[in-house]
Amino acid sequence: MTADYHLHSCFSGDSETPTEEVVRSGLEKGLSLLCLTEHFDPDYPYADVCMDLDAPAYFAEARRLQALYESRIEIRVGAELGLQPRLGTFLDSWLERNMAEGLSFDFLIGSTHLVDGTDPYYPEFWNGREPEASVGRFLDITLENVRAFDCFDVYGHLDYIVRYIPDGERRFSYSSHRDQVDAILKLLIEKGKGIEINTGGWKAGLSEPNPCGEVLRRYRELGGEIITTGSDAHTPEYTGFRLEDAKEVLRSCGFRYFTIFRERKPEFIKL
Repeated sequence: MTADYHLHSCFSGDSETPTEEVVRSGLEKGLSLLCLTEHFDPDYPYADVCMDLDAPAYFAEARRLQALYESRIEIRVGAELGLQPRLGTFLDSWLERNMAEGLSFDFLIGSTHLVDGTDPYYPEFWNGREPEASVGRFLDITLENVRAFDCFDVYGHLDYIVRYIPDGERRFSYSSHRDQVDAILKLLIEKGKGIEINTGGWKAGLSEPNPCGEVLRRYRELGGEIITTGSDAHTPEYTGFRLEDAKEVLRSCGFRYFTIFRERKPEFIKL
């Protein structure tokens, strides 16, 4: 099985791709299963990008595509939640309201996209900032998010911030942030949450996926087993991007299985 569990379409504020094009691309790439994971980032501070999610319209389109492509590819419905410690129970309430309306997700990614209200994706974030200190702050906020929220199944791209470092080597140093990373991984494992291997790091020009091999290996050493594979594609050409390479990385880090989710429950697939 080849499953892409991190995909965006026009229901995400940073993608213009029609959702059916994502499905068609998945078919062309030989995927067995795809899970749409549209962004929902409450209070995203950039006015030119709307990170709200029209859940009723999203589910309606997903169900249409599930029926249309039923015999050719399996489609599941997820979301990527932009976590901020100050949101408190807001996301829990949002999920409960959707569930009451019959809109139940198969899978939820929790992600850190904002560092003290700003996104490292934007070049102005880095004005006057020292990269290693910024990475440390990103990890501090991620740990706060893991402590504050239970409304996700895996944590997304744990070293996301290194994609956007403007100068020098864009590489995550586990040894420089060992205590922070270990605290995050141990808490995720304690709470029964997983992580993902996100091939968007390669797409961004990094030498490794997100997170890097050292972090993946450490998660496995600590007893972590829940891990999904995802491209983080926002355009069709990157659907399924280097997922076979991701499986090889997982094998090299000691994993024997990767994970898919149905109705928020993990299923383990042999690598």
